[in-house]
Amino acid sequence: MTESTAPQSEHRTVLLRGGDVHSPADPFATAMVVERGHVAWVGSEGAADAFASGVDEVIDLEGALVTPAFTDSHVHTTSTGLALTGLDLSAARTLAEALGLVRAYADTRSGQRVVLGHGWDATRWPEQRPPSRAELDGAAGGRPVYLPRVDVHSAVVTTALLDLVPGVTALTGYHPDGPLTGAAHHAVRAAAHGAVTPGQRAEAQRAALAHAASLGIGTVHECAGPEISDEEDFTGLLKLASQEPGPRVFGYWAERVENEKGARRIRELGAIGAAGDLFVDGSLGSHTAFLHEPYADAPHTGTAHLDAAQIAAHVTACTEAGLQAGFHAIGDAAVSAVAAGVRAASESLGLARVRAARHRVEHAEMLTPETVAAFAELGLAASVQPAFDAAWGGREGMYAARLGAERAATLNPYAALLRAGVPLAFGSDSPVTPLDPWGTVRAAAFHRTPEHRISVRAGFTAHTRGGWRSVGRDDAGVLVPGAPADYAVWRTGELVVQAPDDRVARWSTDPRSGTPGLPDLTPGAALPVCLRTVVLGQTVYVRPNE
Repeated sequence: MTESTAPQSEHRTVLLRGGDVHSPADPFATAMVVERGHVAWVGSEGAADAFASGVDEVIDLEGALVTPAFTDSHVHTTSTGLALTGLDLSAARTLAEALGLVRAYADTRSGQRVVLGHGWDATRWPEQRPPSRAELDGAAGGRPVYLPRVDVHSAVVTTALLDLVPGVTALTGYHPDGPLTGAAHHAVRAAAHGAVTPGQRAEAQRAALAHAASLGIGTVHECAGPEISDEEDFTGLLKLASQEPGPRVFGYWAERVENEKGARRIRELGAIGAAGDLFVDGSLGSHTAFLHEPYADAPHTGTAHLDAAQIAAHVTACTEAGLQAGFHAIGDAAVSAVAAGVRAASESLGLARVRAARHRVEHAEMLTPETVAAFAELGLAASVQPAFDAAWGGREGMYAARLGAERAATLNPYAALLRAGVPLAFGSDSPVTPLDPWGTVRAAAFHRTPEHRISVRAGFTAHTRGGWRSVGRDDAGVLVPGAPADYAVWRTGELVVQAPDDRVARWSTDPRSGTPGLPDLTPGAALPVCLRTVVLGQTVYVRPNE
């Protein structure tokens, strides 16, 4: 891809030509004009000649594909950066290998007050268990270590870290020689993250946003809250993102709102909603998702943090204040509680008011036909992570181990949600699963349960326009005149219109329909390579040597 030299200017006019532009305005577009940070025109190569002499910059795409930039609708930015710059255990194949990684990392980071790691998953190890306290103490050489499980709902820690948290042994979720959950986990996490210096935090945030930009992500939704991070981390991220080139950040703060004063506090933090990881339950991997029936591999139904009445009160207060509400809900009992609570709020305030607020639910994995219908009726957006199914779905996966194969096969029913008219917004929950937008679309299109598959086009829309709609914006996430110029340029193979399952929108694969093509995401095929990412007309990433 080549470009003319032109001074960088906030208001420069740019013509991109000689490629493929993914736009519903013209399914055969090969060129696009960007002016004052917005799309001004899309069309054919011949018509582009009329613009060439009147622009500040001409970019020859050399056959590359231009798409809207992706939106990742669920990210923990600082934790993602710390995972990128810190101890990553996701590749450990055995317990012994994980302990070896801890030992090697601790030996070379003597200046860090607390060793932070991430990504272990004992269900993938032959030992099928996490490290014991004694094993971790030995590997860490007596240093404080905090290692959250891949789902970040439990953690193993060293004795030295416990010593920094007075009273932790009396908290709910404390286990003498097992992963900490609940209040005990929140306490040790606060202590571990409190040891991160402002400089380390800013470095981690920059690393995460730069990595996102390199993947064609133009916007991230930061899901923060008092049980996840702290206010300084949240406001610092929003400030950094507003002052430095990179993906834009929409912030959610997961704290219950009871009145207008509480809503005002959410806004003063810079958040656009009291949503994100406002926990109704935990996670399946940590046995803390709240279920109607007991786990297949544990004699209980998980943990409930909010009931329907508390959910209704939060939704009511947020709706009255004109603020978006939202919840983290994974288990079927948790999702049912959300549906019941939002319905109670709608009966008090009126259904139209609640629907207009576009409240959202994160994860929403264990849905039933009844809760799918409730989401559609109540106007709830589903902020979901298809990579969860790729990582833990299937008859031999973690979901089946926790729930049994029959229940596991009902998880993440994206096709049913779309058929019901429920808006989908795709994300990663990074660092739970990596930032990987094309891989996320692939995971939805090739879901491990065939009846839940959706077309590549539907998945792509959920990962671009869906993220914008979930923050109340219908004018973005698509390349049409007047839309924000958030786009990415890709090196990719032949473009196709792909429905991986013959039950999915057969008509859309007919080239005569004029549907814009997208890369072939068949498993095993190479994913597109990002060459450039642009946010509001400003370049935030260029691939080296391009």
